[in-house]
Amino acid sequence: MPRLSILLALIGLLAGAPAFAAEADTGDAADGLPADDGEKTAGFGRLALQAPDLPEPVRDMLERHARSLELRETLTDERSHRRLLARVRRELSGLLATEGYFSPKFDLSGEPPAIHVQAGPRALIGAVDIGFAGDLADAGDERAARREALRAAWRLAPGLPFRQADWSASKQALLEDLLAHDYAAGALVDSGAEVDPEAARVDLKVTLDSGPAFRFGDIEATGLALHDLELVRRYTTLRSGDPYSTEALLAFERALLSSPYFSSAQITVDRDPAQAAATPVRVALTEASSRRLSFGAGLSSNTGYRGEVGWSNNDLFQRSWMLNSAVRLEQLRQVAFADVMLPPTAHGYRDSFGVLAESTDIQDLVTKRVGAGIVRSRVRGELEIRHSLNLQREQREIDGMVHSTQQSLALNTSWTWRHVDDLFNPRDGWVLNAQLGGGVKGVLSDANFLRGYLKGQWFLPVRLRDQIILRGEAGMTGGAIDSLPQDFLFRAGGSTSVRGYDYLALGVRQGNAIVGGRVLGVASAEYVHWTSEQWGGAVFIDAGDAADSRKDFDIAYGIGAGVRWRSPAGPIAFDLAYGEREHTWRPHFSLAIAF
Repeated sequence: MPRLSILLALIGLLAGAPAFAAEADTGDAADGLPADDGEKTAGFGRLALQAPDLPEPVRDMLERHARSLELRETLTDERSHRRLLARVRRELSGLLATEGYFSPKFDLSGEPPAIHVQAGPRALIGAVDIGFAGDLADAGDERAARREALRAAWRLAPGLPFRQADWSASKQALLEDLLAHDYAAGALVDSGAEVDPEAARVDLKVTLDSGPAFRFGDIEATGLALHDLELVRRYTTLRSGDPYSTEALLAFERALLSSPYFSSAQITVDRDPAQAAATPVRVALTEASSRRLSFGAGLSSNTGYRGEVGWSNNDLFQRSWMLNSAVRLEQLRQVAFADVMLPPTAHGYRDSFGVLAESTDIQDLVTKRVGAGIVRSRVRGELEIRHSLNLQREQREIDGMVHSTQQSLALNTSWTWRHVDDLFNPRDGWVLNAQLGGGVKGVLSDANFLRGYLKGQWFLPVRLRDQIILRGEAGMTGGAIDSLPQDFLFRAGGSTSVRGYDYLALGVRQGNAIVGGRVLGVASAEYVHWTSEQWGGAVFIDAGDAADSRKDFDIAYGIGAGVRWRSPAGPIAFDLAYGEREHTWRPHFSLAIAF
């Protein structure tokens, strides 16, 4: 049989199954029979379909389009059989062609009648010819490497079955790969599929015209009233003259949307080839409300009932400074704070400063502290680095008496690596935080001290739904315990530590109170089974302690089970845990997201 050149548009037309039921029945003329007079006998049901050799998805597709196979007349003679068989052949051949079956055979037999389909061999991809025009077709090692990368990413490799859906998706993916870097005006200018039914082979040809290589020009913004263009520019590393990249544009857009200044952002470029040397980057913005008064209420298994009033202003002193302030009243803790965050610098640093006043009554230890601090942070890829300098003064009360007052000026650095598939609902990956800090006696500190801390979480997927979550913490402080604020010491216990024990109930006992120690160690293993997209259950075991020294370290164990619910803010955990040291069951609930 001679080779046939079949255009995609023709295959797509043949695949239009809903049109089959409505089209006129012209199969008689195709079989050399007189045209049907249009009289039909209703109520004879549908024809059965028998295609045991077809893959199940293809067979399901034919059955979904069975409306075109209704038996509309009694099959009383050979002529009516031939008429129905011609219609079946016409309608099902087009459907099978979209799945790579180009030489099917059909038979009509049985009582009630059934259609027997012999699809024949499925056509496989033969040669694939991907050609290029425009700048990308020019000579040069860099362009040659890009051409080979595009060819290597092509999805329909020789030897794979031909499917119309895969053919269309592969062309779209190839074009998107071209547009992702350098070539903003790229286009698919030619494509074809040449079918050889006898050999069950399809040769593919695609031609891309890259157009010229684009580079970014100046950033232009609309929708600004409170803030200026310089603030917008500080949320991107994109610079005039950089090669065009869709990833750079998406990162710019994400950064603007995650800022407190804008409620919406859309970024486009001029794709006119005449602008390729410096295409303008156009940013359409909607500014967020500059002032916001908020109220909140809640309940924590650690610190009890909570009420909160907050005030924010993202244009403080008309300089785009961000003020966040709140008064939060909990059963075991009361805090008031005000933080001012400056706009990012040209190099991506975020600077902030703030003040805080706090009072707590936890495990019969009453603390009252005031503090002030400054922070410089920067995110580079998966790593966030924070440098902070904090001055605080703390008063400690035990058994109703003022026990001591401590003051410290601490310099601290924190490194956080986040490598997870989803920041709010991680299923696979890990998060690691390391801290190192200290103070010097005589430099606004009552004692010399050095503090180190390490925390990690690992998320391991199991099968399609389940996961294992591993968590570990370790910390050590060197210095006089009585001369250090509780912030630089360690306690354990509670919903995000060792479950089965009260919040911060594991530590060093002084009188009736539990105070912080120099040493911390916590480990946790949890298995989560998700019964649906929203709900799941978990079993876990926690272990850990906080002590004044390693020889005093005595591991306390907690074991239990709980319910998980995926909220928009992340999984919420409701747990019931048994603390083996105290032989007591305790409820815990928390927002179980990666720190």
